[in-house]
Amino acid sequence: DVYKRQPGLSEQEQKDELDAWLDDAVDMNLNSVFLHARPTADAVYDSDMEPWARYLTGEQGGDPGYDPLEYAVEQAHERGLEMHAWFNPYRIGLLEPDLENLTDDHPVSQNPEWLVEHGNEAYVDPGNPEVREWVTGVIMDVVERYDVDGMHFDDFFYPYPVEGEEFGDDAMWEAHGGDFDQREDWRRDNVDQLMRDVHGQIQETKPWVSFGVSPFGIWRNDSTDDSGSPSSGLQSYDDQFADTRTWIEEGTIDYVAPQLYWERGFETADYEQMTDWWANEVEGTGVELYIGQGAYRLGSDDWSDDDALSAQLDYSAENEQVVGDIYFSIKDMRENEAAVDELLNSHYDRPALPPQVDSGQDAPQVGAVQGLDASVEDGTAQVSWDADEDARFYAVYRLAEDAVESVAGGDPEEQCAALTQENLVEVTGRTGVTDGGADGETAGYVVTALDDHRAEGPVGEVVDVRG
Repeated sequence: DVYKRQPGLSEQEQKDELDAWLDDAVDMNLNSVFLHARPTADAVYDSDMEPWARYLTGEQGGDPGYDPLEYAVEQAHERGLEMHAWFNPYRIGLLEPDLENLTDDHPVSQNPEWLVEHGNEAYVDPGNPEVREWVTGVIMDVVERYDVDGMHFDDFFYPYPVEGEEFGDDAMWEAHGGDFDQREDWRRDNVDQLMRDVHGQIQETKPWVSFGVSPFGIWRNDSTDDSGSPSSGLQSYDDQFADTRTWIEEGTIDYVAPQLYWERGFETADYEQMTDWWANEVEGTGVELYIGQGAYRLGSDDWSDDDALSAQLDYSAENEQVVGDIYFSIKDMRENEAAVDELLNSHYDRPALPPQVDSGQDAPQVGAVQGLDASVEDGTAQVSWDADEDARFYAVYRLAEDAVESVAGGDPEEQCAALTQENLVEVTGRTGVTDGGADGETAGYVVTALDDHRAEGPVGEVVDVRG
């Protein structure tokens, strides 16, 4: 949400602001960032299909003078960060100011029959086949033209319920609901079809681009469905027609990141119980589970302790199905230094490789790094290597004497044992790093390349920096 902070900044001010956020992500040892690239059926990128988002210049359709998404991808990759484009598939925004200020070339201005107003918000109708085709086309335009690492949906599918109002999709139900006895089942199928279309086309086009979703944290309560979670809150299956379980079972998502924005012991939806429920849902499916962490709650009454967030990770990290966390949002992480320090000390004290995306290949699609050179002076090492056109990122390892011998010996098992996270200095898209952590124990460096699927290539030469 960086561009929502201060709309109307100059191009250089926007770039400087984004650079600072990315630098902070690196300092926190994060490995991925999510940029809200399509907030309200408009674009934080150069699009022929939808107008520029108003967050860039203060006015929808206002050209910022550069391509923010292109710049963000480039800068993230230089820093060794994955860049995921975060999209809202159906949301048009608030009636005021979004709907009342649509540009003439906005898709809803051109197709007013797509629009449904609900409460104080506006949506395009998920039951309209033209809408599904349009949304899928917009997504694939970004996947095809930008070197993003992932495509991400949040929790806005059919809108959250508004008391006393029904979602106005009578015309589409009459026209397209004939195969269903219940409108609710038809609505869920509309969303299911979008998820299948998007995932299928991404797989055909760029299978290394991961597709995931961060749904509302409750699928169904066990009081409604015996297989639901031990919770008593809003149900995304019934209230938003988002059948996350089907997406997991069908494999139409690569990962799920449920918004478990609740504390441990919360009666309506306990964090620990909800984590276990979601872990059970993904087990054996091949769908990765990341926990959506509500960093925006840091400093609130229930999350006032500096270790509140860290303690939640203490629990979920013990569950082998939980492979990571996604924080909403980095703004709140930046504003709660003590909590972040606790998190870094307990869980993020080292950089981490980005998660690997299944390529269907037996071996990485990148070779060993060539031209490695390293020198140490006064505790600072300068490490450089030759660029590899097949590399997406590089991983730089600092090795003690025993690890140098293991890696140089050429045995793959010993090399793998030596190239651990504890020895990882940095993940980068550049062809050189400065390591200020070299000390008397430092004996050498090795660099590996990661391919588009983030699979790590073979070990090449080891540079010995002992005198």
